[in-house]
This record gives sequence, C-alpha cells and structure tokens, in this order.
Amino acid sequence: MNRTERKLRALSAAAEQNLVDPMAGFVDLAGVREAVEDLTKAFAPLGRVQHTVAAKACGLAPLLRFLGDLGVDAEVASPGETAVAEAAGLRGARLVLDSPAKTTAELAHALAEGTAVNADNFQELARLDRLVGAAPPRSVLGLRINPQVGAGRIGDTSTATAASKFGIPLRDNGNRALLLESFARRPWLTRLHVHVGSQGCPPELMAEGVAAVHELAEEINTEAGYRQVTSLDLGGGLPVNFASEDPGPTYAGYVATLLARVPALADGRYGFVTEFGRSLLAKNGFLVSTVEYTKVAGGRPIAVTHAGAQVAARTVLQPEHWPLRLGAFDATGTPKPGPDVPQDIAGPLCFAGDLLARERPLPLLEPGDLVLAHDTGAYYFGAHYAYNTLPRPAVHGFTVSSRGHVEFTPIRRAQSLAELVADAGGEFLGALPAA
Repeated sequence: MNRTERKLRALSAAAEQNLVDPMAGFVDLAGVREAVEDLTKAFAPLGRVQHTVAAKACGLAPLLRFLGDLGVDAEVASPGETAVAEAAGLRGARLVLDSPAKTTAELAHALAEGTAVNADNFQELARLDRLVGAAPPRSVLGLRINPQVGAGRIGDTSTATAASKFGIPLRDNGNRALLLESFARRPWLTRLHVHVGSQGCPPELMAEGVAAVHELAEEINTEAGYRQVTSLDLGGGLPVNFASEDPGPTYAGYVATLLARVPALADGRYGFVTEFGRSLLAKNGFLVSTVEYTKVAGGRPIAVTHAGAQVAARTVLQPEHWPLRLGAFDATGTPKPGPDVPQDIAGPLCFAGDLLARERPLPLLEPGDLVLAHDTGAYYFGAHYAYNTLPRPAVHGFTVSSRGHVEFTPIRRAQSLAELVADAGGEFLGALPAA
C-alpha cells in the first residue's frame, strides 16, 4: 500500500473515530520508516554517517524517540529542543547542537553531556575556550562555515548568502587565515559544518557548499600536518515537492550530486553528519480541519476552517513560496463530488489575510466537510503560532495493515483551555492590583 492510499484510509478512519475535533495532525509512521531506509541506503557510499533529524521540523518527543529507535539522532537548536530530545532518550553523542545564539549555560550543558557542538562564530569559539579548559572535551566540537555560495529560490531559507546571519563567512577578507589559525590553536576542533539552506535550494547549490568546506578541511589538515578535521557536518535542507504526491529530489540523487562534485567524499577519510528534517517528515504528515461555516463575499465562496496561520504561518504569510495542496472531503472522509469552484479556504484568526488558499478550485465546501492539507508533517503542526490563544491541535501517528485496518497512536493531545490560561500567566492573576 503506497503513501497516498494509507493517507486516504487514515482520513476515513479518523473521521469515523471523531479524531478531527475540530482539527488534528496525522503522521504516517510507515512512511517515516521508509524515508529513513531511503536515507541510510543512499548515504552508504560515504561510509561513516551519523544521521540526525532537525528537531525544529517537528520536535515532538514520541516522534523523536520513534526516529531514535530507527537509528536517527537529533540536531537541536535551542534549550527547549535539547530538553525534548533528551526526554526522548537522545542525549550526549546522539545530539548535535546548532544555534547562532547559544548561551554559556547551553554550551556548558552540551560539554557536560558530551553533545556535539558546532560553534557559529569566533566569539562563541572564545567562549568555548574558557569552558573547555585544559582537559580534552568529550564532545565533538566544530565550526559552522558560511561558504557564501549564494541563495536559492526562497531568500528566507537560504543560509549561504554573502550576508547570512549563520556561520563564519568563508570569503570575507581575512577569514580563511583566521580559520586556519583557529584550528592550529585548538587541537580539539575536529569538525566543519555547512548548511546552505533548505526549501528552494537545489541539490547542486548544496553540493557547492559541501565542496567549499571539504576544500577548507583539506587545507586545515595540510597545515596541521595530520588529520585534525575528521568529520564534516553536511547539514540538511533537501527540498520537498509540495505540488504533487511526487517527493521531489531523492536522497540517492543528492548523494550522486555530491559525489559528482566532490568524489573524494567517498574515500573514507572523513565521517559525516546529516541534519534532514523536512525531507524526512513533510510528505509523511497531514493536517485535517472541519469546515465550520461557509459564505459568499464579493461573489467569491469562502470556507471558514480551523486551520490558519497558527499551524501554517509560512503558507499564510508567504503563499507564493509555501503553497499547500488541499483536498476536499465530506464528513466521512470521502472525496467531495462535483465540479471545482474557486473558493477561499480561510482560517480562524482575526486578520483578513489568514487564508490557507485563495480562489482554490475545489468541489464546493459546506459546513461539516473536511479540508486536508497535504505534506504538512514538517513545520506545520509542530511549530505553533499563538495568535488569538488558539490551542495546539492533537497529533496522531498511524499505521495501516495489509488488510486496510488503521491503528492510531497518540503523539500529542490537544492543548486544553486550562493549559492556555497557564501559558497566559494564569498563576499571576493577582499580581497587578488596580489600586
């Protein structure tokens, strides 16, 4: 049974079991397993590879544990992501810490745990000097390099531009010499990290960034007279095709692109780290919302749903870059019949632009129908926007047997009103007396 068939069976079962109340996210666990298998098989020619999932893509503890059990570690970029990953059983050498704003406390915790750290800048490197001291660190420590190879199609997700906020800009005047000096003074620096960007960045651009860092590693090792840099963190960012069920660029295709650009990656001299997120999860998740009301304004039909910017901020705020495929279903999860009618699919938030789609051709929706947002397993139900104090939706994992039976497993329950009150400072209700 393929991913599309599993999705439709899960939607029908979710409708029957009233799991969409009024919105929920779903994760295809078999699809995640298949993605991990594709990833590990594709990177086998590179030899020693530690695969991590970018926790920001969907940092839900049960999902991180599930991935961990499949052999995928975690890349974290905040104290919260670190805490969730550690709670999921991924800690120490199974974590890689990346962030442009790591505090001293975060760095000290990582060093105490043996978590790998990629320093973002020279000031952070000086902070590590004080924390590491004279004893060899348990952690693998590296530097993030901005290879400055240019931008992809989406500027906001391109991290290797000339003026990117991430990493040490390799081509800025004097930085290459400073990098060589930094490694010469610190024998505990043994890794280089590069991440060119994510959605909108083609594999060829990503390979250019890897080539630049590989060249730098070779130069550092030549200067040192031994193999000081022993591993390269290749980042993640493989783009996803949101236009159809076709996944888009594959891991095997990406590895072929890497090896065509840098054949020496397969010579066994370096270990590697990957940090994929969207490409592992996006196609293996979907959001479903009920249609609460419908109306016509200015001659245009509008379906008001419960899925808006609180779960799809990028789609709502930058629809030109982040359009979602939507499906129209009745209350039983059956595809809606009838001709396509251009209609707006609106969310519940109190601003006019809170629209999942504008003039989207779909069978005419009615109250009680279901709208399915495809390819939302990464960065959608895992990254909530708290506008209007709307609750985070429930998330369910699912499997489908060979006979079509669907079994759901809770990943996260819907946020309660009491939890929303607590988040809004409910414990300090008497802190601001009027007189």
